[in-house]
Amino acid sequence: MKFNFKIKRKKKIKKPQNKKVNFYFGEQDQMDLISYSGLKEKADYLLINKNYVRTLFISGYPYVASTGWLSMLINFNHNIDVSYHIEQVDPLLALPKLNRKITELESTRRNMLKTGRVISSEITDPLDSAKELKDKILRGQEKLFQVSIYMTLTAKTLSELDKLTTLLETVMSQRLFYIRTATFQQLDGLQSILPRGENKLDQKRNLDSSSAALTFPFVSSELVQESGILYGINKSNNSLVIIDRFALTNANSIIFAQSGAGKSYTAKVEILRQLMQGAKVIVIDPEREYKQLAKSVNGTYIRLSAKSKEKINPFDFSTQTITGENALSQQIQDLTQIISLMVGNLSPEEKAVVDKALIKTYKKKGFTINGKNKISKDFPKLKDFYQVLKTMKQKDLATNLEKFVKGSLATVFDKKTNIKLNNRLVVFDIKDLPESIRPIMMMIVANFVNSEVKSKPQKRILVIDEGWLLLDNQDSAKFISGLTRRARKYFLGVSIISQQANDFLNSNEGRAIASQSALRILLKQDTTTIKKVSKEFNLSSYEEQFLLTCDRGEALIIADQNHVSVKIVASDKEHGLLTTDPREIYS
Repeated sequence: MKFNFKIKRKKKIKKPQNKKVNFYFGEQDQMDLISYSGLKEKADYLLINKNYVRTLFISGYPYVASTGWLSMLINFNHNIDVSYHIEQVDPLLALPKLNRKITELESTRRNMLKTGRVISSEITDPLDSAKELKDKILRGQEKLFQVSIYMTLTAKTLSELDKLTTLLETVMSQRLFYIRTATFQQLDGLQSILPRGENKLDQKRNLDSSSAALTFPFVSSELVQESGILYGINKSNNSLVIIDRFALTNANSIIFAQSGAGKSYTAKVEILRQLMQGAKVIVIDPEREYKQLAKSVNGTYIRLSAKSKEKINPFDFSTQTITGENALSQQIQDLTQIISLMVGNLSPEEKAVVDKALIKTYKKKGFTINGKNKISKDFPKLKDFYQVLKTMKQKDLATNLEKFVKGSLATVFDKKTNIKLNNRLVVFDIKDLPESIRPIMMMIVANFVNSEVKSKPQKRILVIDEGWLLLDNQDSAKFISGLTRRARKYFLGVSIISQQANDFLNSNEGRAIASQSALRILLKQDTTTIKKVSKEFNLSSYEEQFLLTCDRGEALIIADQNHVSVKIVASDKEHGLLTTDPREIYS
């Protein structure tokens, strides 16, 4: 069957030459303008213009309804329209039918008992359900509804339409829903799917009010904050995922992924877009993955090593804070943890000695714990602290510090600070340092940044790549945990990136960091980490499976209480600045 529609025009009104000619259309003609040009009906599909359309309906339902039992329909990531018809059934009409059904099932059950046959669940389950529903209707606890659910698929070719149909049947059967094509009723199906409230197909199923209610809210998750940045495309409904991390409970974030899943790429996508929003970003880079990004945006790229000219004095700190706290007291606490990492774990008695020695070291330079300290450029250095330890006859502690003062690492930590954080992007490259020294430098850089943001709060993000390195030692773990906890007061967001999710979440400090991060980005996991990640973030079975099977660059984003699966996207120009894939760089 084929219908062709043509535009009909009223008789043209003659006008003198060189004059504008106006055409007038009637009401029916205007409807023709927005209608399709032709329709061809087949047994199991329609051809409308150049699109192949097929309508299907749910013919079989699962025995037990659970929350969100139709979520896979709305999250079906293809061209599909869903129509949902609900009609309430009058109890006076429903009860006689229920009584008749109960009588039929009870009679069948008795006959099977008399003949000695085994009574299967096909008889007992409907019988028990019918009796229970009858009692609830009589008490007013439930109402009865007739529900019809129709789905219309659209494709460019017939083969593509058949593939979508098979895929939809597979997805629905996983939840024990069975669907059928409306054979020889495609026109009725099309009219039933239109927003006119007409159930032409009339394929109904009786549901009680509890089961019908479990289909709502019949929407997929969205995450759009107008003041935020674009992270990617929502895999459920192709909407944009836009998040403002500074509008969340706090601005901290964590990124967990197995190696090669795209965690650093995701972080660089965020950094680039945060820079466009006016935020300043500081990166601690142990693997030299941010060099190209820093170069492309004219950022400051600093290689910290024994031979580099750029230095950070661990004893340097900002004496000016906006909160009025004792900056020197906090600096001494942080330095105690840094020194503990340098010399090995300190006992409580040794930490008390280090605390006294630090106070003496700063007093020699004119600093006081209780009074207000003026801005000074003459901060003590590590060798000054070393001399104080020797005068206090702490030979063991002094000996353990000698390699940082007189040995091979003397030029790394015992110099004046000559670095400024005034650029919008500052990258600290620590790859040239020995692996055993990297956690120490990460702590020193983080403490230096923390000191700066206290004196000049503004929108800043501190990115610590391979953050699991800081959790190997209790003192460094406590330091970074305290930093994430205090960051919100100074308009700072701390981003921790790690591929060791189990190690991270097995420690108390790691779990504290995760709980203090309002934004969690989880990329592909393996079977050794998924259980720990799922338990920590209370993931559903669907989210677990997604993280085990997702492709590179796909992630589950948790922003406060919102869970969204997303495909991280970058433009072609952005991709060239962000990728570190050797196949792309050296090909």
